[in-house]
Amino acid sequence: MRKTCERRVFFPAHSTLYKGAANGREVGRPVLFHQAIIRLPSRRRGFHLVTGEILAALPEVAKVRVGILHLFLQHTSASLFLNENADPDVRSDFEHWGNQAIPDGAKYLVHRLEGPDDMPAHLKSGIFGTSPTIPIGGGRLLLGTWQGVYLGEHRDDGGRRSVVATLWGEE
Repeated sequence: MRKTCERRVFFPAHSTLYKGAANGREVGRPVLFHQAIIRLPSRRRGFHLVTGEILAALPEVAKVRVGILHLFLQHTSASLFLNENADPDVRSDFEHWGNQAIPDGAKYLVHRLEGPDDMPAHLKSGIFGTSPTIPIGGGRLLLGTWQGVYLGEHRDDGGRRSVVATLWGEE
């Protein structure tokens, strides 16, 4: 059975109020600032939807009336980005395209210290990206109808992956 993701709070959630310009009195709604490191379990090479795991590790999203969630993957051989969440063929097509465009062990690549899949993984991470920012409204991510958060695992043995989640918004 696959171990689910773990969450470690980096900065605990706390609230403050906007300061008004007149006499420094407090006005407005409480603002939530929260940061956590989410540890995703090791996965096989490929593209994996992780939206549910991210949300399960961040119950604070439900408290946000309007805000932003920034996700940052702390690795250079994997990627984190938004794309199609309904048809699994899309994930398969990403993997096939990436492996054709940047094959493991390509003779033109110089960096080979960590194996034939390392430099191709770095290139794919750079192409697909590592840090989506998602708006929040009414306590939920405002993703499009067919959008989800992808983890692209570009190595045969990438191991566990860490995502820094920074949440801020009006409660």
